[in-house]
Amino acid sequence: MTLKGKYIVLGITGSIAAYKACTLIRLFIKAGAEVQVVITPAGKEFITPLTLSTLTGKPVVSEFFDRRDGSWHSHVDLGRRADLMIIAPATAATIAKMAGGIADNMLLTTYLSMKAPVMVAPAMDLDMYAHPATQANLERLRSFGHTIVEPATGELASHLVGKGRMEEPERIFEAAAALLYQAESQQAEGKSLQGKRILITAGPTYEKIDPVRFIGNYSSGKMGFALAEECARRGAQVELVAGPTSLQTRLSGIHRTDVESAAEMHAAAVEAFSHCDAGILCAAVADYTPATCATQKIKRTGDMCLQLKPTHDIAAALGAMKQAHQRLIGFALETDHEESNALGKLRKKNFDFIVLNSLQDAGAGFAHDTNKITILTPNDKLSFPLKHKTEVAQDIIDQLCRTLA
Repeated sequence: MTLKGKYIVLGITGSIAAYKACTLIRLFIKAGAEVQVVITPAGKEFITPLTLSTLTGKPVVSEFFDRRDGSWHSHVDLGRRADLMIIAPATAATIAKMAGGIADNMLLTTYLSMKAPVMVAPAMDLDMYAHPATQANLERLRSFGHTIVEPATGELASHLVGKGRMEEPERIFEAAAALLYQAESQQAEGKSLQGKRILITAGPTYEKIDPVRFIGNYSSGKMGFALAEECARRGAQVELVAGPTSLQTRLSGIHRTDVESAAEMHAAAVEAFSHCDAGILCAAVADYTPATCATQKIKRTGDMCLQLKPTHDIAAALGAMKQAHQRLIGFALETDHEESNALGKLRKKNFDFIVLNSLQDAGAGFAHDTNKITILTPNDKLSFPLKHKTEVAQDIIDQLCRTLA
């Protein structure tokens, strides 16, 4: 991944995670970017400017005046020149000041002068991160259009290092590169979905048998997440309803709702679609769910007999409520009679077009990074070769843009 010609302003605040900035700088320099560090006075208590300037090849900016010759450090020039500003680590205090527009040091003054996108990587202990004041401040930064790289979460973070710790530099770098790619692509191609709101469902659903068992499928969510990012890249506001998956969103403009069961996905999708211009139903939703869920773990005593009942049909529900200005796109994963089955689903569910892929095609279907699709409309058929799912997403969204035109 090349970032040649990109100018990154990296803000460092007073956190023990400041040492991770060294790895982040190396990643940007290796990718060809130019990095200018702006550090708070408290940040210098955790990492030396000499270390940072050695890595970047530039003097570190901390004060308004250079102590060597008294020259003025122009925060306005930094704000105008930057392609991206990243504050990593960002302490609770700095986040609060950003949310409130307080500029009492060089870093915050630079932030208020910034014309480029801003990315924030919080770093603090769990109690501080979970506090309503911190969450409200982060939500306010999101409302400014800033990207928040959420602190590490999950079982490992909970039990070993604590939620709230700064995300790893590699993940921050990936998110930054994706944001820069988004901005560059929008500038080159125009925001073809600017002003549009798109619903996307992604991933599997889990239907509980008892507290420890469920009925599920092999969907990874990769295709749905690729679609969400492609829509966001083109300027859309995305409502992503995601089943259980370890994938993370990387771009601003994506509002994510996590669900587990088909019933939860149905409720979230119906609510979101009412104020969307289009819906893309990419999730692998269970067709059946246990009629009852045991409250205690079922012991192994012999054969288990499960009584199943149909789940809510999300596609049928959205197809029935679709208005004239809305578009609805479905997916069909088939093993036989692929086209006839997909066309039948297109008509029955009131789709504008349907994306067909087959488990018979090597490299397509669940868990792969690639997919091979055919787009079927009521009057046309478009076939594509095996591609990476990010490229497949571009083909699908190109077709969506044509239907919205």
